Amino acid sequence: MIYLDYSSTTPVLPEVLDSFNKVTSEYFGNSNSLHSLGIKSKELLDSAINQVSELLNIDKDTITFTSGATESNNIALIGTCLANKDKGNHIIVSKLEHPSIYGICDYLTTIGFKVSYVNNTQEGVIDFEDLKKKITKDTILVSICMVNSETGVRQPLRTIRQVMNKCKSGIILHSDITQALGKIPVNFNDFDLASASGHKIHAPLGIGLFYKSKKVKVNSLLYGSTNSFHPGTYPLPLIVSFSKALRISLHELEKKQEIVEKWSEKLLKNFSKFENIKINHPKYSIPHIINISLMNIKPETFIHALEKHEIYISSNTACSSGKLSTSVMALYNDKKRAETTLRISISPLTKLEEITVFINAFNGIYEKLSELND
Repeated sequence: MIYLDYSSTTPVLPEVLDSFNKVTSEYFGNSNSLHSLGIKSKELLDSAINQVSELLNIDKDTITFTSGATESNNIALIGTCLANKDKGNHIIVSKLEHPSIYGICDYLTTIGFKVSYVNNTQEGVIDFEDLKKKITKDTILVSICMVNSETGVRQPLRTIRQVMNKCKSGIILHSDITQALGKIPVNFNDFDLASASGHKIHAPLGIGLFYKSKKVKVNSLLYGSTNSFHPGTYPLPLIVSFSKALRISLHELEKKQEIVEKWSEKLLKNFSKFENIKINHPKYSIPHIINISLMNIKPETFIHALEKHEIYISSNTACSSGKLSTSVMALYNDKKRAETTLRISISPLTKLEEITVFINAFNGIYEKLSELND
């Protein structure tokens, strides 16, 4: 099997799974309980939180564990809007967000908030002049993902924050860093709020991170038996697994980036040989995500043809699979190009042999299907 869909989800690393199993069997006490089993679990919980805090260079009190980035995005956008509605009712998002952001924005409009969608340049970077125009006296929040999930475009969040501050002070900046965490360096000083999912960094499904700077006010969306921001029993096995996966993913990050860049260059060089393949990989894209458009072939046909060789890629982001790529549309304003996308996402675990086998299979299938469509 050759797996090249790491941006959709990642396999749980064996050592991470070992941690999950050990914690599940040996630390089953509720960390809120006062007996020795609960105290044992609480000590492990504190250790895991401290490790995440140190790895990300953030205060442990800014960390909230959630079920994943979608839940974190909901807290970030809805919680921020509700907490700051006395300051305004306007938010700005990009046209290169994960689908969950747009679903949240649709909801916010039903409860009185206004949403503006900022344009981007042809290279995928936020259009600073358009951002300036869209900021008003009522703007309270801007949400821009750090790395686009379909094309890999990386946003200059620090510069975006500077542009925002020049227009109006106090606007909160949120970023979905799901596709950035564990792939590239992330500086949490560049934003106020952040969302991430563990299953993108080889942790199990069902665990995510919400980061909230102490400077900003965000309402909790959950209510329970405690007064905590995110009430409920801590999923200790998942939190420990996330902590371990994060430590592994950040270890020798620069070296891992170099590996991915090599494989990315080989893939891009191969795709560039074909006249009817459009490469949707602007210069600001990270190497982990490669997006192409097969202008003369249906992407689902190609995906299933590769599947027969036990090679797995996707059409676009997993949460909008099979639909028009909104990100490619935002970049190129070409409907056919946006309807025929394939996304190949690689990782440091990807081997040279896998890239070679994939290229050979891809070329053979492409030539065969192209002949059928002539």
